[in-house]
Amino acid sequence: MFVQTEITPNPNSLKFLPGKKVSINGSIEINNKDQLNNELITNLFSINGVIGIFLGEDFISVNKDNKTEWDNIKHIIISFINDFYSEGNSFVLDQNSKKDEKKDLIEIEKRIINILDKKIRPAVARDGGDIKFKEFKNGVVKVQLQGSCSGCPSSTLTLKQGVQNLLCHYLPEVKEVIAI
Repeated sequence: MFVQTEITPNPNSLKFLPGKKVSINGSIEINNKDQLNNELITNLFSINGVIGIFLGEDFISVNKDNKTEWDNIKHIIISFINDFYSEGNSFVLDQNSKKDEKKDLIEIEKRIINILDKKIRPAVARDGGDIKFKEFKNGVVKVQLQGSCSGCPSSTLTLKQGVQNLLCHYLPEVKEVIAI
């Protein structure tokens, strides 16, 4: 198996592509080893410098601290991913252990989520992250950035010039987008 890597706009995040399914039931961000009972996640968090993991449909984004160099840990991450799939595992996550609560959404919220899902989420996923709708109130859309996008130096610019401009264009009710 050959695990490819891609750089992301966040210098402390790297995207790993195992060429296999990673999560078959939605994306999830994991910020500590006890959040999910999974051999690969436990092994990745055992690497000094790893501070977060994001599982997408077909990729794993790993976030590191500022002190750690990718040259020191990238080969270990790839080795753990290879070992995990070589043991016969078909995917890392078969169900999302932290499903978002489904609440009754008003029409504007449904439209916001539709635009996020169709126009923004695919681009964010290419960079190793995700964007989740959290709230719409008084013209302000609150979203949560995950994976490589969380803590990325360019995420504020992307949020304002990309996400906010797009939502405001399609939905005049939207005045501002902020990350929480």
